[in-house]
Amino acid sequence: MPDMKLPMPSNKTIALVAHDHKKADLLEWVRYNRKILANHRLYATGTTGELLKRETGLEVISFRSGPLGGDQQLGAKIVEGEVDILIFFWDPLEALPHDPDVRALLRVSVIWNIPLACNRITADFLISSPLMTEEYERTVPDYEEYRKQRASKNF
Repeated sequence: MPDMKLPMPSNKTIALVAHDHKKADLLEWVRYNRKILANHRLYATGTTGELLKRETGLEVISFRSGPLGGDQQLGAKIVEGEVDILIFFWDPLEALPHDPDVRALLRVSVIWNIPLACNRITADFLISSPLMTEEYERTVPDYEEYRKQRASKNF
């Protein structure tokens, strides 16, 4: 499958998500990195977004709560090329009723080659990278050919 290049601007769009037991960790991380994050566009799922807006004063575009479709909304934004980075402080030890949505969000991030941090140390490495403030071309497979092949098969 051939590759294609997708541009990432110097001001990134960053999606912020945290499960209930990780919201305090994400809030602390956002407070610590507030000056950097203020230079980027921020998306978040509902509860997390409202918490971040209230506690940090940052402008955050909030979607639905994760269990009510917010994870799927963010996934759609990734597919449309509108999210550059996903910071997702998830709780791997907590069983969640919307686990399929969480897995789908993680999966679509990998498919579309989106930088993904699932814990604080990875988020720290991402946000401190010089690439955060530079334009960057990410490479993704050109799925159009894949789609055409699948569509031409008789089912």
